[in-house]
Amino acid sequence: MRSDVKSELIRIVGAQRATDRPEDRVAYSYDAYTREHLPDIVLFPLTTREVSAVMKTAFRESVPVTARGSATNLAGEAVPLRGGIVLALSRMDRILSIDAENFRAVVQPGVINHDFQTAVGRLGLLYPPDPSSWMVCSMGGNVCTNAGGPKTVKYGVTRDYLIGLTVVLANGEVLDVRETHFRNGSGYNLTHLFCGSEGTLGIITEITVRLVAKPKATRTLRADFPNLEDSGKAVADIIGSGIVPSALELLDDVVISAVEADAHLGLPPDVEGILLVEVDGEPESLDPQVNRIENVLTANHAVRVIAAKDDAEAQSLWTARRAAFSVMSRLRPTVVMEDATVPVSNLPAMIRKVRESANRHGVRIGVVAHAGDGNLHPLVVFDKRDEEEVERVQRATEEIYREALALGGTLSGEHGIGISKAGLLTLQLDPVAMAVTRAIKQGLDPKGILNPGKFI
Repeated sequence: MRSDVKSELIRIVGAQRATDRPEDRVAYSYDAYTREHLPDIVLFPLTTREVSAVMKTAFRESVPVTARGSATNLAGEAVPLRGGIVLALSRMDRILSIDAENFRAVVQPGVINHDFQTAVGRLGLLYPPDPSSWMVCSMGGNVCTNAGGPKTVKYGVTRDYLIGLTVVLANGEVLDVRETHFRNGSGYNLTHLFCGSEGTLGIITEITVRLVAKPKATRTLRADFPNLEDSGKAVADIIGSGIVPSALELLDDVVISAVEADAHLGLPPDVEGILLVEVDGEPESLDPQVNRIENVLTANHAVRVIAAKDDAEAQSLWTARRAAFSVMSRLRPTVVMEDATVPVSNLPAMIRKVRESANRHGVRIGVVAHAGDGNLHPLVVFDKRDEEEVERVQRATEEIYREALALGGTLSGEHGIGISKAGLLTLQLDPVAMAVTRAIKQGLDPKGILNPGKFI
């Protein structure tokens, strides 16, 4: 990057909110995936106006721009593959409004999901999308990948709660598509166009979301299965019975043993699968649901079903699920959390395919899943410095994604495509769909400066 361009960018945000020091550039060169690349400069804007000014300069000079929140991205979306500018939005972290009467809120992209959940919870409201990284992930990143979480099975994903955005386009123009009503059939749904776009179409600077009433009561169960496929069958049977849990999560024996060795939660050593099941709603409606779920679990050979006695015990059960990624990362130098989704009825078959691929290629893979909607997260642990092992990992993961597609699934349920699956996207999208995707990108970003080198 030319020195005069760099000086212009620094003037826009101020010297205190810009850095090109080598150590800072390294810190902003990677996310939670395995790739990294140095940016030329890191900028920390505070307003839409500043983002717009940065983009006008970047567009004029054809400088690449990669937006970044908390960088919990698991597919490499926040890696600045072409260098240029990292636009760090972490300081745009204000909750601008919460309208409890109309069940909506407006936030900046750097707001942490957990902080937002806490703020609306105090008002008796709920924002359901809650990724497992909710303690640290940002709302902007959630929109860019259409994040879900454990509550997806009942409540849906980020897109289902998104009702408006302010977006700075590649040329610096500001697009405001903030809706005034939940029901709107006027023209193209531009809000949803940017959801899941991974920062390739514009920079999101304000987010308007829908809220719901917080459930009055919840009940949490843990079921232990000697056979992993039985746990997958139990998931399909619970959903097939007409019960809609608020969460339905699965952990396999690889993850169970790793979590127990690290956190000492009292998880059983003699099972291949654990299901965590949560139901919520009116207190009087929960006991019948719990009884029906227990019957399904035992019919599918659960050796024990434990009901949490209170909120503290329920949170203890959820600790094992939320700790899975961090605990698995301690087993080997590198961990990659994959993200394939299949129809719930095919969940047992997909679990079997993951284990077969792991054994065939000599790769260690644990499985956690938002099982209620068929979203599996195979956790692959290896050493990226070992080229031969990396090749085996690549063969195993590609095989897993091909199997997911063969079973009627998708390449991603919530992590996105990013770098990790860019070479596989044509397996899911046909040539016409790819052409339309590229046309949209060309129309909004004709110079290709927004998050270049990713899935398009």
